[in-house]
Amino acid sequence: MAWIYLFFGAFFEIGWAVGLKLSEGFTDPLFSTVTVICIIISFTFFTKALKVIDIGTGYAIFTGIGAAGTALIGMIFLGDGGGAGKVFFIVLLITGIIGLKMSESNSEQVQQEG
Repeated sequence: MAWIYLFFGAFFEIGWAVGLKLSEGFTDPLFSTVTVICIIISFTFFTKALKVIDIGTGYAIFTGIGAAGTALIGMIFLGDGGGAGKVFFIVLLITGIIGLKMSESNSEQVQQEG
């Protein structure tokens, strides 16, 4: 369940990061409110996840998903610059996230066997 919490937290991290852009420095009341709500939800899920997941792995995955998701949304919907290099490094970041998740699963399995 902790991994589900982590992914939900990261999803809402994307929401608040995009919300920061759309709130225009917290001058737009709607997007400012949505941003604050996403921050609260994001950190609530992240906190629940860290009760089980190691802090280093959890934080790296949380921020990695947030960074990759925010960059993709920025490129697709907000007119941020893209290009092959940026896409390559986003894919590299996602690959690293998958690797961290797999290594965490392997270390949990070794601990249970030991």
